[in-house]
Amino acid sequence: MSSLNLDDFTDLIERPDGGVRRDAEARRERQIVPPGSLGRLDDLGEWLSAAQSAVPVRPIERPRVVLFAGDHGVAELGVSARPAGTAGRLVRDVLEGGRPVSVLARRLGVPVRVVDMALDCDPAELPEEVVRHRVRRGSGRIDIEDALTTEEAEAAFRAGVAVADEEADSGTDLVVLGDVSVGGTTAAGVLIAGLCGTDASVVTGRGGLAIDDLAWMRKCAAIRDALRRARPVLGDQLQLLATVGGADLTAMTGFLLQSAVRKTPVILDGVVAAACALVAQRIAFRAPDWWLAAHDSGEPGQAKALDRMALEPLLSHGVTVGEGAGALLALPLVQAAAALAAELPEEPEQPDASDDEKDAKGETDAEDAQAGAEEIG
Repeated sequence: MSSLNLDDFTDLIERPDGGVRRDAEARRERQIVPPGSLGRLDDLGEWLSAAQSAVPVRPIERPRVVLFAGDHGVAELGVSARPAGTAGRLVRDVLEGGRPVSVLARRLGVPVRVVDMALDCDPAELPEEVVRHRVRRGSGRIDIEDALTTEEAEAAFRAGVAVADEEADSGTDLVVLGDVSVGGTTAAGVLIAGLCGTDASVVTGRGGLAIDDLAWMRKCAAIRDALRRARPVLGDQLQLLATVGGADLTAMTGFLLQSAVRKTPVILDGVVAAACALVAQRIAFRAPDWWLAAHDSGEPGQAKALDRMALEPLLSHGVTVGEGAGALLALPLVQAAAALAAELPEEPEQPDASDDEKDAKGETDAEDAQAGAEEIG
């Protein structure tokens, strides 16, 4: 029996401040550019004000990319364009600056943090700060076995909570959340299909490197088989993550919930982040109010999950590479919304009429009234 009570998050998570949002909307109506003329930037600025409990909104000054990493045993079935067990190589490339997220982060001046939860490599190959939360070496093959034991799932969830606390305590004011995984989109598809009550084919996408038709059919079959194993535990979210999620997805779920507790806004990347967000929503229904969907990756499972949470993507650029790259592209848009909300001047108030003008107007009104009365008489 787990000692982790996920029901606590329902009480711990509050919605962003509605009163502050109304104040932000009122301020927006007074600014020189008409309300609505900036499109979704208006809504983003007001959302940030509510999340920060501040009017005017403060600029986003300390964003951070956080990537949870892991290998999934289901990749052995050939469901990914990458060989099974190679997520560690991707992590090294991210750390060395050779991945798209690395280039974008460098250009935008945003630090990148990678958290190894279940990479299938020797931990000595990676820095200590990357591997210190690792739960196991690779998650189980979810079509035939559990991804994690219950104890491992609890440890991974607590690790995600700890990372969220570390970020909040360090002053991070917005997180760009993504994953570095091989086989992760298959696990995400199972979670989304199970929680949305759909078939495997509805949520099975092509992944970051656009797998061919045969690989797609293998992936669809793997999601179908794992879904059979997931359905009996859909009411127990921690057990669901242990059964078909994996250490990285479990940690991301804990991270999302604790970030909402700590009132840290999060930009979600692709289908893996969306799947974890969907699980987190089942645990605490107010949590999605703290998240933004960065972009439409084209993955059908992501679209299904975002629709269920009523989250509308900010961008649609067809970015499928994962690793937080698509979410990072949305960061300048959010920063722009904050800047416009805070820095656009308000319309100057019209000066009241002087006392002499008021007296003169009063005399004119009286004369007009008297003339009208005489005409009637």
